[in-house]
Amino acid sequence: MVWKKIALLAAGAVVVAVSLHFVGGSRAARQAAPQRTGAPVPVEVVAASKGDLELSLKVVGRVEAWSTVTVRARTSGQLQSLAFQPGTQVRKGDLLAQIDPHLLQAKLDQARASVARDRALLQKAKADQQRYADMLGKGFVSKSDYDLYTANLAVAEATLQSDQAAQELARTQVDYTRIVAPFDGVTGAPLVYPGAQITDSATDIVVLNQIEPVRVAFNIPEDSLPAVRTAGKAGPLSVQVTVAGDQEAPLSGKLDFIDNAVDVATGTIVLKAQFDNAAHRLTPGQFVQVQLPTTRLTDVVSVPVHALQSSTEGSFVFVVSAEGRAQQRPVTLGPTTQGRAVVDKGLRDGEQVVTEGQMLLVDGSPVQVTQG
Repeated sequence: MVWKKIALLAAGAVVVAVSLHFVGGSRAARQAAPQRTGAPVPVEVVAASKGDLELSLKVVGRVEAWSTVTVRARTSGQLQSLAFQPGTQVRKGDLLAQIDPHLLQAKLDQARASVARDRALLQKAKADQQRYADMLGKGFVSKSDYDLYTANLAVAEATLQSDQAAQELARTQVDYTRIVAPFDGVTGAPLVYPGAQITDSATDIVVLNQIEPVRVAFNIPEDSLPAVRTAGKAGPLSVQVTVAGDQEAPLSGKLDFIDNAVDVATGTIVLKAQFDNAAHRLTPGQFVQVQLPTTRLTDVVSVPVHALQSSTEGSFVFVVSAEGRAQQRPVTLGPTTQGRAVVDKGLRDGEQVVTEGQMLLVDGSPVQVTQG
């Protein structure tokens, strides 16, 4: 019996100790709770704004040269020199390469000599024909003799015309030994080097890209095409591109091409925009981020997308009241574009919405605005 009394006393002591522990813990929690709920939470806010907002498509595009030409010679011969530095800007008419002109220059000199001889023979034929015409009128020569000299004159004239054409051809061939840029552009790497034998219209010398202006090609879903065409009825659509790693402002261009068919494999259609590219920030073959406006919303309330939070009941934001407390406000969202979300219901223009620090808030939390 004694051991039973001892056991009962021990059990009672344990129960008392546990009760004291929970009572003390509850008192400490009650004392700490006001400190947690009473300390203002530092937050950053921004005013919900009402105004016009452009809806836009964001896709990846690729830069294309305005025109690309593989430069070739128009006459055959040995390449004498290259006159460009690879990867540099050249102007229309600048010398790119020189073919050895000596052989063709000799043919030109020969053609010039033939023309000079023909002119002398033509002058003699004219004099003979005139002299025989006078003698025919006086009856000193027969008509057949006169006809012979008339024919000689015609032959001399035809010979001169033929040799003049040969001279022009030889002069053109000499001019073709100078290979010049057909437009302003940027040269690539040489495809042939001095000493090589160049074949007329067959040997590639260099690839030249025209990069002022350039085009950016991109694909959009076919269901976005009607919105693009509707927006384009008001005038040329402005297209903006952002270059990866470029810290400068986005480049602005104009949409100037919509393909005539949708790709049945991808359900997309190709569009192209023109950019002046005066600063050469765009390079052919480069991937860029393209933004194309499609619809303009008027008088809509919007907030930054990072102010939004989600729960099982939907999206909400925290609004700072005039008393300096956070109010959890459910919102109905519309489209999202340019880092802003349209709020169809739940917010008014000018209300202060928490954009930083909202993860520490509950409905009714006191807040301290650190940045407006």
